[in-house]
Amino acid sequence: MPSTKTPHIPLAERMRPEQLADFVGQENLLAKGRILDTLIRQKKIPSLLLWGPPGSGKTTLARILARNMEADFVFFSAVLSGVKEIREIVSRAEKRKEKDKARTILFVDEIHRFNKAQQDAFLPHVESGLLTLIGATTENPSFQVIAPLLSRCRVLVLKPLAPEKLKVILERALTDRQKGLGDRGLIMEEAAMNHICAVADGDARIALNIMEVAADLAASSKKAAGQAVITKQVAGEASQQRHLRYDAAGEEHYNQISALHKSLRDSDPDGAIYWLARMLVAGEDPLYIARRLIRFASEDIGIADPQALVIAISGRNAYHMLGSPEGELAIVEAAVYLATAPKSNAIYRAYNEVRRDIERTGSLPVPLHIRNAPTRLMRDLDYGKGYRYAHDDREGVVDQEHLPEELAGQHYYHPTNRGYEAIVRDRLTKWRQILQNRKYKSEPPSTPGDKNP
Repeated sequence: MPSTKTPHIPLAERMRPEQLADFVGQENLLAKGRILDTLIRQKKIPSLLLWGPPGSGKTTLARILARNMEADFVFFSAVLSGVKEIREIVSRAEKRKEKDKARTILFVDEIHRFNKAQQDAFLPHVESGLLTLIGATTENPSFQVIAPLLSRCRVLVLKPLAPEKLKVILERALTDRQKGLGDRGLIMEEAAMNHICAVADGDARIALNIMEVAADLAASSKKAAGQAVITKQVAGEASQQRHLRYDAAGEEHYNQISALHKSLRDSDPDGAIYWLARMLVAGEDPLYIARRLIRFASEDIGIADPQALVIAISGRNAYHMLGSPEGELAIVEAAVYLATAPKSNAIYRAYNEVRRDIERTGSLPVPLHIRNAPTRLMRDLDYGKGYRYAHDDREGVVDQEHLPEELAGQHYYHPTNRGYEAIVRDRLTKWRQILQNRKYKSEPPSTPGDKNP
């Protein structure tokens, strides 16, 4: 059979499967009885959104589906095309439908990059059935696709390819003489194969790209009359560094910061270090992480360890002073401290409860006895009348209301028995007991000159 290879076409593109039997992975969708298997056998492909990481097979799967349905397949890039091109596609689809009743499948690559106007432009044609939409996205479609369009599509989730699936793809490329590297007589060590699969991180395109570079490196370094061997060292040189799935503005960003936050809250320093490092290695702004640690110190630790906020802010300042990579350790140090500190969300709950009461009750007036009275008119209006000065009391505790009358007696802050907050709880309990005893005995507040009751 003659070679079908075309110069300058990347190996990843040449090895793209053309039929379902050659497709590797995504058994959760394609195994017998699963959704795509059923739809394909019934030849009923609805509008779909294929959501998955890069290199998981979204574009390949869309092309195979179109071929299986014997439909007119139109490739559309959300990066390179706009509303004008959509109108042209719609016009062509109408002519095809009128002429031979052929379906048009519109494949929109990176549909998450479409703005609302662009998505609105083809919404009515998806609704009418003129276009069957297959959109590919690496971003959560519930964030990026308008609700009317999302409601008319089935969302299918593609998973990163497991190492054993990547090995199948690489071995096929290594032996395929028509489209792959089979005519080059290459040998690949198992360690090299494992290295490429690990570095590719579930992305078939990256794996094939690394393999192609490694093949060129092995060929250029082989000795006369020798055979080109892709060793682990060659594979390492071809890959340079691991490619991590991450988008600083996308779902992986929110997934990983959530994992970091929950590791801290659950007092797991190992999980905290791991997710923090994952984000830093993938290119996240260290100052963003530092800001989240500061928020965590107030929200999930609070008074249980008052030093937590100080250390979180110090970590941020240290990084601001040192930069990367030296300053990253200060952020890691702060994260470990926060993970191992006692936890309390009492401050967070108190603040939220107060906000709810403010929303419910509006602008309640400040009680007169705790108002300032710098002028005679204010004093004549009873501003400050009856105010008790706490420092004049022997225990430094006085019985007077500080909330508006409608909220009198309300307690918002409920300290836990964890960390320093346990001391605060005992202190508040003691003060309230002193005031309760005074009410019970009907005694006036003690003064510095009085003896203890």
